[in-house]
Amino acid sequence: MKATEVPEIAGAYLFEPTPHADERGFFSRTFDANVLRSVGLDPNAFVQDSLSRSVRGVLRGLHLRSGAGEAKLVRCSYGRIFDVVVDLRADSPTYGNRAFFELSDETQATLYIPAGCAHGFQALTETADTSYRIDRPHDPAEDVTIAFDDPELAIPWPLPATSMSRRDREAPSLAEVLKQKES
Repeated sequence: MKATEVPEIAGAYLFEPTPHADERGFFSRTFDANVLRSVGLDPNAFVQDSLSRSVRGVLRGLHLRSGAGEAKLVRCSYGRIFDVVVDLRADSPTYGNRAFFELSDETQATLYIPAGCAHGFQALTETADTSYRIDRPHDPAEDVTIAFDDPELAIPWPLPATSMSRRDREAPSLAEVLKQKES
């Protein structure tokens, strides 16, 4: 498994496994504690695994957590997704940067998203399963959502959004979220 720093987002990493394929299909390691340690991440910090299933065009995000934030490992275990990370850490050298990835079941790559970054994705295939490994228990009171179509972020979503939660549809702009954070 290879770990590569994401240049647009300080502290973010893309972990690319080496699938072993033969006539039966493939085998791939999707988590390796030693590889995480090699880039300074504590593999024992992750306390919760979650899975979402989406159909083509479904858009989820942009989400982040208030308070201490939430670091996560994200992988598309089935299908393909367009994945987005926005650095909203005021003290980060990459503050305001965006990074885009296509995660898929073909590569089984995992993206590490540091706490304080917003995250969202769109399903590109008829079915897309997305796995999350999160570093602290979920608290809905800390959920923050930013408008997926905020012109300030100008995210190039590849498909029209066919479905999204009410929370995502009605999310405020980044400027509104930052203004609320200051008050």
